[in-house]
Amino acid sequence: MKNLFISDLSGHIGENIETSGWVHSIRDHKKVVFMDLRDRSGLVQVVGDSTLSGLSPEDVVTIKGLVKKRPDHMVNPKLETGSIEVELTNLKILSKSDTLPFDISKEELDVSLPVLLDYRALSLRHPKISAIFKVQEVVIDAFRRGLKEKGFVEFQSPVLIPESAEGGSEVFEVAYFDYKAYLAQSPQFYKQIMVGVFEKVFTVNKTLRAEPSVTTRHLTEVTTLDAEMGFIDSWTEVMDMAESTIVYIFNEIEKQCSDVLKLYDVTTPKVPKNIPRIKLREAQEIIFKRTGRDNRAEPDLEPEDEREICKWSLEEKNSELVFITHYPVSKRPFYTYEDPDDIGYTLSFDLIGRGIEWMTGGQRIHDPKILVANAKKRGVNVEKSELYMQAFRYGMPPHGGFSFGSERITMKVLQLENVRQASLFPRDMERIDIHLPTLKRSHETKKENIQDKQK
Repeated sequence: MKNLFISDLSGHIGENIETSGWVHSIRDHKKVVFMDLRDRSGLVQVVGDSTLSGLSPEDVVTIKGLVKKRPDHMVNPKLETGSIEVELTNLKILSKSDTLPFDISKEELDVSLPVLLDYRALSLRHPKISAIFKVQEVVIDAFRRGLKEKGFVEFQSPVLIPESAEGGSEVFEVAYFDYKAYLAQSPQFYKQIMVGVFEKVFTVNKTLRAEPSVTTRHLTEVTTLDAEMGFIDSWTEVMDMAESTIVYIFNEIEKQCSDVLKLYDVTTPKVPKNIPRIKLREAQEIIFKRTGRDNRAEPDLEPEDEREICKWSLEEKNSELVFITHYPVSKRPFYTYEDPDDIGYTLSFDLIGRGIEWMTGGQRIHDPKILVANAKKRGVNVEKSELYMQAFRYGMPPHGGFSFGSERITMKVLQLENVRQASLFPRDMERIDIHLPTLKRSHETKKENIQDKQK
């Protein structure tokens, strides 16, 4: 097993070492040949002779050699190991690579996103692309640790469910032996059930939505970061918890991924002591006054509205994030609590950041009679979710929760153009690992306007 990584080599100057990795690039100067060797931790320059000439990019090798300091005029400040090199004494080829479809030794890959995704097993090896998922790993881990520090308990939610948590047709129906089941579009029902067990819970879950959308912000399969908490005195406690969670995530990204932020020339979003909170109607009025665009009768923010309210938040509140609250009852799922002081509007909220929704949350209904009545109005058959209703019939406290999209957080922290860049193996209506053949679909007319969404 490999015991020495490239990032460790600076501590072994003057020693003979053995390490393994991929050939990143070869520079043949006849008498001397330079190879950049890459592993998960970084790159190092290897100096050898014609032994290296027969290698190709992405060949897998084990090398032995002497770690030496580079001459001062040869130091590469861009590399963590730029002050050292390895003088090759032995080379073993473990695996040969086919000819690459594009050169991944360049600092920037000059190919289209579809090509990068079609060759995902290769493109993920590029240091700048793999760095995206170092950030995403920290996002998910920080979500876990931040909530555990506050007494939350993690659980695993099922992916096969008997009924959609939100109603509607945006679910994948699957044959479950002699029955019908669905792929979970949300762990919502199970979060609420588990509040009746552990009071404060969270889950990191795959969720799937059958939305016929091809946009820069939507995916069919996402990794959601869901939390739910019981015995709340006010719905604002849920928003407070969501705020502390995202701030914790930002702090961990800054601590653990400063090199990646520098690589992408970005910072984590600017956040004041308290993230601004405004009602949807207030946001729409602000947008109307700023732009003349009148969407005040709409039940949600349009993409261009999300971008505009973020501009307002940064200019007026010095915050790149803003909470939008009080969405209409008709817009939110049947289990969302209606504000008794603002009838027709819910105790719910979205977190909008850098021009896009990051999270949604709110207080839930805990009275089973109201819950059943709301479900019937929405066409949700809660009789198929007997397990869910048991939790309420046997006593549930006031509770609420929230759900982040890990891909969107990653996308917007690194200022990526497309959410697919922040998904290891993106799924959408035209892709499962590779681009699917173009087919005529009955729902083609339901596609969202791609050009508008990509602005």
